[in-house]
Amino acid sequence: MSRTGALSADPEAGSAEARASRSERGRLAIATAPLLAALTALFVVFLTGFDQRSAMPPDVAARFYGFFLDRYPLFVFALVYGLTRILTVMLAPGSALLVRRVVGGGIGLALFLAVSLHPTFGGLVLRAGFATGSGAFLNGTPMVIAYAMGAGAAAGLFGLAMGLGARLAGRPGPARSGSRWRRAGRALLGWIAGFLALWFAAAVIGLARDAGFGPWPRRPLDARDLVVAALVLTLAALPHGLLVAARLRPQRTTRATPQAARVGLA
Repeated sequence: MSRTGALSADPEAGSAEARASRSERGRLAIATAPLLAALTALFVVFLTGFDQRSAMPPDVAARFYGFFLDRYPLFVFALVYGLTRILTVMLAPGSALLVRRVVGGGIGLALFLAVSLHPTFGGLVLRAGFATGSGAFLNGTPMVIAYAMGAGAAAGLFGLAMGLGARLAGRPGPARSGSRWRRAGRALLGWIAGFLALWFAAAVIGLARDAGFGPWPRRPLDARDLVVAALVLTLAALPHGLLVAARLRPQRTTRATPQAARVGLA
């Protein structure tokens, strides 16, 4: 290979490496942003000493506090996770038009909040999980299986609202390469993997009290509660975060570019 060829190839190689590095950092940022937002919200609650004695409008307090918040307190931070996931899709680079991002993302956020907070905290998500699990247990199903059924019902509604919100905000669908059946198979596998990841997350979050998380919001968080909640949230979100990162990985191609071919043959 001549010196001129080497000089012309090095800048292009460096530029390709820089683009790959930026792409990798962007992929990791998109995948980790929801968990980081949830942990940040947890830390803010700890620093401010926020609990149910803090001043809040009566209507908001009546909708927010109650059975489901006492039983599933970490769902507050799961809401932050889901909202950040939709917002991240809205703000991330992509082919979706700005109008679709703003309008679709706004509709997706409203839908997600409605499913999670109407008529009161927990919305249809926790009500579906609690009704499914308690109904199964009362009908003689073993506790472990009934709990898994309830977590699956809650995860299904949560994932449906969050996934639909992300699609409305501009998240691209499955790659359009391959046959129709292959595309359908990839889409089905993606849905199953996403559901399993969120099912695991719902099951872990529901065990926060059993893991030692204190009686927040009836009293402020202490340092032990902070550590327990951070570990539970991280463990719960890890499978879904890894799945998002894997979906964002650029597809490799076996076709060499003309410049690469010239460099290889020189």
